[in-house]
Amino acid sequence: MTAVDIAWAVRAGERAAGDVVEEHLARIEAREPELHAFNHVLANEARAAADAVDAAVARGDDPGPLAGVPVALKDNMCTRGIPTTCSSKILEGWRPPYSATVVDRVVAAGGVPIGKTNLDEFAMGSSTENSAFGPTRNPRRPDRVPGGSSGGSAAAVAAGLAAVGLGSDTGGSIRQPAALSGVVGIKPTYGVVSRYGLIAFASSLDQIGPLTQSVADAALLLEVIAGHDPLDSTSIGEPVPLLREVVDAGVDGLRVGIVEELADAEGVQPDVAAAVEQAALALEKEGATVERVSVPSAAYGLSAYYLIAPAEASSNLARYDGVRYGLRVDGPDAATMNARTRDAGFGPEVKRRIMLGTYALSAGYYDAYYGQAQRVRTLIIRDFARAYERFDALLGPTSPTTAFELGAKTADPLSMYLSDVCTVPTSLAGHPAASVPFGADADGLPIGVQVLAPALGEPVMFRVARAIEEAAP
Repeated sequence: MTAVDIAWAVRAGERAAGDVVEEHLARIEAREPELHAFNHVLANEARAAADAVDAAVARGDDPGPLAGVPVALKDNMCTRGIPTTCSSKILEGWRPPYSATVVDRVVAAGGVPIGKTNLDEFAMGSSTENSAFGPTRNPRRPDRVPGGSSGGSAAAVAAGLAAVGLGSDTGGSIRQPAALSGVVGIKPTYGVVSRYGLIAFASSLDQIGPLTQSVADAALLLEVIAGHDPLDSTSIGEPVPLLREVVDAGVDGLRVGIVEELADAEGVQPDVAAAVEQAALALEKEGATVERVSVPSAAYGLSAYYLIAPAEASSNLARYDGVRYGLRVDGPDAATMNARTRDAGFGPEVKRRIMLGTYALSAGYYDAYYGQAQRVRTLIIRDFARAYERFDALLGPTSPTTAFELGAKTADPLSMYLSDVCTVPTSLAGHPAASVPFGADADGLPIGVQVLAPALGEPVMFRVARAIEEAAP
């Protein structure tokens, strides 16, 4: 059952939330040892939340639009009193004294958090292999990666261990695992969803969004978590976009552009490129006008991203010093304690990005690296703005390849970074994007097609995503 179906049945009294939760816990027990989608399974907490939903229904109260829907939470979203690790040793033993705004909104809507999911440490990675607790496996093919960094949430949804999941997307960390795992992934406009309680990687890029089995489920979940939050200074003060009302409005009359720099990006698999063309043809059959369009500076997106994001990470991760919370490795003085704690607590990829970011921000190099990257970011924003003068939405691949084998790219960071080549440009612009499953490659591995829209263009984006979903092979 989809999340929409579950919520409807629970609210109507046709299904008990407790039964829904028990079914999902049974699936977790059966597949979790193989997949390792979760860092923490919240069995007792989920049962208690389901009982509260059922009690509300029995009283005649409306428990909310997510009534009884099991939700997987990426383990970089604070949950009060429950370990939140970012899949890092450095947060060992930390239990937040508060919950993220998105978690509170999910619970208020009747959703049932069923577990905290595995991720690349501090959301830095594209395969969920950079976790201190071991990799997550792809439910479609357990010898393959699920993508990253939200691979745990993507795998949980793809395997039916949770009806929906929440991930975070900095440079593609919702969309890329959605593509590799065969689910829908949404990166909202920057500021549409509160970042309060999301443990920061790169603050000007991070955004929380849904991972779901269907576009309709994603619309439901995004409506629940979106909206202004005074606790987040970057939160947009616009009303929550109405998505469920427009998701089936069709694409007749819309103008859609295939972004050449994404479709022709380095390393795009022929099967993936063909899927984008087939999706475009499907949109034309439904009445959309489709043409190719150039966003020239998108070709430099990856280079700019891997300066900006590590620079912000270097600043954000300076707070993990062994003094206030988490891991502490003692030393003869504070400086030694701090160095030993960070050495033991951070994994290789996190250290690599901290060093890259610190170098980019250092005296004498700031203008040449970080400053130049920000100028490229401005060019990307301008080029997208010109494209959206002609088009309502844009199209491209989500990931250049389908799911690769575990261990295939861990020894070659540059090859791993290229996994984000199609998702990074729109992240730098702060615009929304969706990954929709569209068929499979010759090996039967899922392919994701990416739909891009201008800032606050989620309604049109969902219409296009829904049309692609309906036409999928």
